[in-house]
Amino acid sequence: MVTPIPTKTYVLDGEILEACSCNSPCPCWVGDAPDGGKCEAFLAYHIERGQIRDEEVAGLSVVEVTQVSGKMLEGHWRQVLLIDAQASPTQRQALIAAFSGQLGGPLADLARLIDERLAVYDAPMSYQVQGGKGTLRVGELVYAELVPYTDAAGRPTRLVDTQLPTIPDSFTYVAKAAVHRVRLPAQGMTWEFSGRNALQGDFHFETA
Repeated sequence: MVTPIPTKTYVLDGEILEACSCNSPCPCWVGDAPDGGKCEAFLAYHIERGQIRDEEVAGLSVVEVTQVSGKMLEGHWRQVLLIDAQASPTQRQALIAAFSGQLGGPLADLARLIDERLAVYDAPMSYQVQGGKGTLRVGELVYAELVPYTDAAGRPTRLVDTQLPTIPDSFTYVAKAAVHRVRLPAQGMTWEFSGRNALQGDFHFETA
């Protein structure tokens, strides 16, 4: 007999940052296939407020490095999960459980797109991004510098009503990554791009 998952197993609010190999804006966000038929990307979640079961996880970050062939929502993702080195052992376990889909809810819906979970690593993380501008550093594994597109008044360009569920019910800032670098050779994930797609927005994830 399967034990039901308790209500509100997690509630997580914060900012998500994505950079990928597609030109900007990324076609995946409107349901098209990635440029060249393949996307190499990372998704960085910085948790501003959050609890997983009884574990407080505010101030921590999680980064998913992915390779996808074909349309994003058709699955076939390869993924490496990177956990903030500041997390305690119990926080680390909670973050892995939530973001690998073990605790249900919208994060489990995202996890179903993953065919291959290749590895989990701990790394120091620095997330300094606001309004689509700033930097992300994950040890020696991931580095990105973002600059937003702007309107005639200098305000960051925003994208709304997208198809991807990584930023539910929220707009995103459309940007480009002057630098987007990933170094995970053991998993065949080593790349560097300049001037390609980047996006930043807010997320809210909770179990039903």
